Amino acid sequence: MTDRTPNIPEVVEEIRQIFETYEQALIDKKVDVLDATFWNSPHTIRYALHENGYGFEEIHGHRTRRPPGPGIKEKRIRLEILTLGRDIATVNLEFKVRGKDLVGRQSQTFVRFPEGWKVIAAHVSTMSPPLW
Repeated sequence: MTDRTPNIPEVVEEIRQIFETYEQALIDKKVDVLDATFWNSPHTIRYALHENGYGFEEIHGHRTRRPPGPGIKEKRIRLEILTLGRDIATVNLEFKVRGKDLVGRQSQTFVRFPEGWKVIAAHVSTMSPPLW
């Protein structure tokens, strides 16, 4: 049976570093880094605020058209990393949307391939802030 031990510390740290590198590449518009983070497959999906990317080529196309800059994230509210064993991970980020009374949500599902960790599915959305 495959090991699914949750949150092995060194695996969590690997994913955290990849995630932080990805986040900085979004700001700097380093398309090569962004592309390297995602699985180069027609099966990869990325739902963003203003586009749906079905397959690596569509995702890459959206990235090349996106302007550089700080993006929509004003500040982080909560970051959750879950790893299961040494080959599966999820990252979920809740953030304040820049200049708006909205909460943003970002999720990424990672799988370890022979060439390293790759995002196979991602989603970004917004919602009104909680009322509590």
